[in-house]
Amino acid sequence: MTEHALAKNGLGEAAVERIIDALLASGARFCADSFRRDALSTLSQLELKDRVRHLITVMSVHLPSSFPETAYILGELKEHWPQADEDEDEKQYYFAAWPIVDYVAKYGLNHPEIALPLLRYLTPLFTAEFAIRPFLEVHPEETYSQMLMWCLDSNEHVRRLASEGIRPRLPWGKQLPQYIKNPAPVISLLENLKDDPSDYVRRSVANNLNDIAKDHPELVIDTCKSWQAQKVTAREWIIRHATRTLVKEGHPKVFALLGFTQKPKLKVEPPTLSTRHLILGDPLGMKVQISSSSEDKQYVVIDYAVHYIKANGQSSAKVFKWKNLRLKPGQTLTLEKSHPFKKITTRRHYSGTHQIEMLVNGQHASVSAFELHIP
Repeated sequence: MTEHALAKNGLGEAAVERIIDALLASGARFCADSFRRDALSTLSQLELKDRVRHLITVMSVHLPSSFPETAYILGELKEHWPQADEDEDEKQYYFAAWPIVDYVAKYGLNHPEIALPLLRYLTPLFTAEFAIRPFLEVHPEETYSQMLMWCLDSNEHVRRLASEGIRPRLPWGKQLPQYIKNPAPVISLLENLKDDPSDYVRRSVANNLNDIAKDHPELVIDTCKSWQAQKVTAREWIIRHATRTLVKEGHPKVFALLGFTQKPKLKVEPPTLSTRHLILGDPLGMKVQISSSSEDKQYVVIDYAVHYIKANGQSSAKVFKWKNLRLKPGQTLTLEKSHPFKKITTRRHYSGTHQIEMLVNGQHASVSAFELHIP
């Protein structure tokens, strides 16, 4: 099940009951039957984001029209949030709080002095990374100052919110054009979190830098170099994860940063494929021989790109990781793997000539072709 489907299922009848129970226990006054009827009227017909918006609308009907009054209720909610059932998926349990957190973004935008502390309070229930973004747009200085303080919070969920909420290209979230154009404030914020004791927070730092690298690769490389100046083990993981897009794209400066050989001397044979005529649904076996022609040890990134045929007959390449390889002088070795070709929701396959391209440090090394047939 995809994460999108998991979230959608987490905003069903069980979520509505959890919201009703928590709001009533926190001091809200409304008719549970009426709330339930309004919430479930069209819920099953809606997709994920529409379910969130629908439940926010239902809450607005049954909660006080004054945001400060509703904020007082929501400020008690975490203590009354029902525990997950033994057989309930943990992610579905947390997704039920999404409409509550995003309610603050919609109805509290004119009350940042109340809404921002409330988002800090609620984010352990469900991340406020989506809800904080309107505040960064409407109240940029006040919100940014608050997020700098959150970097020092004792709760890892709050510290992660400081990073995740300001990611310029957050998946599922609204992009932040001001930080896509000028990510310097984001980098300054991340400086406070690069040595965070929580893996959860450090992963967000790495993902944030990876977002920035899509628009400002040189800035991210320079930032990573400065972080490398002090030998801190945890930073090395952040740097590797933050530069994964740059590695896939073959950015020339990233390989030296990660300790790879800058100008590798290799012979990479065209990959031997298990078949030249592949039926969609079958895996494609690949075998490639790699030989070092250097008198020194070499450390390289071996990836491969699948050149998929599009509807217009043109091809589009997608890069896949294979192996980081350490080669002795003159060493020859063979790599093998299998690549699946099956129906997926994120790609439509078309019959025609596809290519498997071998990449060394992101650069072309060799290529082989095969025919994909759609039954």
